[in-house]
Order: sequence, then structure tokens, then C-alpha cells
Amino acid sequence: MTASSVPSPNTPPNAHPGTASRPSRLPEVLAAVFVAVFVVLGIAPYDRTVWFLECAPVIVIFLLLAGTARRFRFSNAAYLLMAVWLFWHTVGGHYTFTRVPFGVITDTFGFSRNHFDRVGHFSVGFYAYALAELLTRRRLAGPVVSVLFGLFAVMAVAAGWEILEWWVAVAEGGDAGLAFLGSQGDVWDAQKDMLADTLGAGFALVLFRLCGRRWGSMDPM
Repeated sequence: MTASSVPSPNTPPNAHPGTASRPSRLPEVLAAVFVAVFVVLGIAPYDRTVWFLECAPVIVIFLLLAGTARRFRFSNAAYLLMAVWLFWHTVGGHYTFTRVPFGVITDTFGFSRNHFDRVGHFSVGFYAYALAELLTRRRLAGPVVSVLFGLFAVMAVAAGWEILEWWVAVAEGGDAGLAFLGSQGDVWDAQKDMLADTLGAGFALVLFRLCGRRWGSMDPM
């Protein structure tokens, strides 16, 4: 192995050995595709009020990731996992989660409700991967604390979101409030949503521990 093929300690996590100045452009590609999809699905949504309520957090997260990319660039794996929720939630905002065309899954498994929103909640848990990566690469915490922080942070956000849904649904009222709440008549909807968030976090953190080092998610800054 030549000296030029050895990665520098400052090599970005998405760069290949010998290309420290040329990190992967995957995050930029994902961002461009997302913006295009967001604009298209922002045209004539089923309910503009519901679209705004659902897509407001999507806009905030996207701008946060875009605005901090120069100071902290996550691994490709982290960006891919976080992109799942951005795309999924944008689709849900366009149709409202209850009305997303998801009949194939519903009919195949004999579900009594549209579970598109549950998959969305599961994908929220994927952000635990990015949180664990942030703490690990910044050397802010050890492996155990990083994983636990990612898990508990997602659980806290899940609980906070359910409370917010309740407040907004009561304040908005009418069909828009019910569509935003999205319980579809399930009295345990909030608890099941929080469980889906937690399971998603658990899945993401298992990936982090098993594959994170190979994917550049544990490389020091």
C-alpha cells in the first residue's frame, strides 16, 4: 500500500481513499431529487391546510441538514436513512396519510386501516442513526451512551409529536384536524405510532453498531 492510498484523518466519511478533497455527492443528489419531488407534490395537494401542517417539519429538517452540511457532513448511510422520512412524509402531506394509495399493502396483509403513516413513524426512528453518528464522530460520548441517546431522543420526539398532533387537531377542528391526527378510528393510534418510532430507532441503531464503522459513521472529525 502506498502512502497516497492511506486515508487522511481528515478524510470525509463519504470519500474514498486518495480522494479526501472529493467527497461523495450523494447528499447533494438526494437534496436535488427531494426538492423536485417536494415542489411537484406541493402542487394541488388534497388539503392545503393538512399539507402545510405535515410538511412544515419536513422543511425545517431539510433546511437544518442543508444549512449544517458544511460544518458537519454525515455519512452517506445517515443521509440515506434520513431521506426516507423526508420523502415518505412529503408523500403523506400531499395525499393526507389516510388517503395515500397504499391499498396493495393493506389488501395483501388484510389490514383494517392504511398503515402508510406507521411506516412513516418507523422511518422517523432512522434519525437515531444520525444522532449516534454525530456523538460518536464528535467524540462527545462513548458507544453505549451514543446509542442510548439516539434511542431516547427518538422516543422523546415521538411523544412530543403525538402531543402536538392532539393540540393541533383540537385547535384546527373539522376534517383538517382529523386528517392531521390520522388515527383512523384506532383508539391506540398514538401508542402504536410511538412504538413504530421506537422500533425504527432500534433497527437503525443495530445497523449503526453492525455496519457503522464500515460505512464511515464512526470516523473521527
